[in-house]
This record gives sequence, structure tokens and C-alpha cells, in this order.
Amino acid sequence: MTIKEVSEKYGLSADTIRYYERIGLIPHVPRRDNGIRDFDESSCGWVEFIKCMRSSGVQVEALVEYVTLFFKDGTEEARKDILVEQRARLQEQYEQLQTTMSRLDWKISHYEEMLHNSRKLKK
Repeated sequence: MTIKEVSEKYGLSADTIRYYERIGLIPHVPRRDNGIRDFDESSCGWVEFIKCMRSSGVQVEALVEYVTLFFKDGTEEARKDILVEQRARLQEQYEQLQTTMSRLDWKISHYEEMLHNSRKLKK
């Protein structure tokens, strides 16, 4: 697949994909004889993984470290630790969002009740 096709498939700009490749998040993208990127299944798998992780707020630095370790033998524990740490961060964000959602639900309910009572008084 060309970078344009990958860009369209995953909803990322070509510049973002090039940046991710340059910093090592998308390793070993094959190239054609003319130097044009030719994303294969493995490359696309990395794009999909990185997009998923970034869209949920996983830090670029953690992902660079993870990808670097991925290609080294005996790093399974370190890779798992990175993922566990990132999951813990996401869990904390998730709980904060739940708290905010509950607060918003309460406020919306409060305003709905006020508006309902206001309409009753006008009748």
C-alpha cells in the first residue's frame, strides 16, 4: 500500500505517518525500487497499533521505548511493564472521565427539573 492509501485507511495524515516512521514507531516500512514506501501487512499492523495507542493518550516516548524493545530479545518483561504502566494511566483518566460524566449528568438533570418546574408555573 502507498502512504496515501494507508493515510486514507487509518485516517492519519501522510505527514503523521512519516513522522511516526522517522521516530521509530512504524519500523521497517518496505520500499519499492524507486524509494516509495510500500506498506505491507506488518507495517499496517504497526500503524493500526500506534494509532490506537495515541488516540487513547499513550505517550509517544513510551511507544518509542516499546517499539525499540520489541526488536530486542529478552525484553518481554520490560515491554509488559510499559503496557501495564500505560494501562494504569488510562484507567486513572477513565475514572476521572466517569466522575466528570456523573457530575454533568447531575447538572443536566438539575436544569431539566428547573425547566420542568418553570413550565409548570407558567401554565
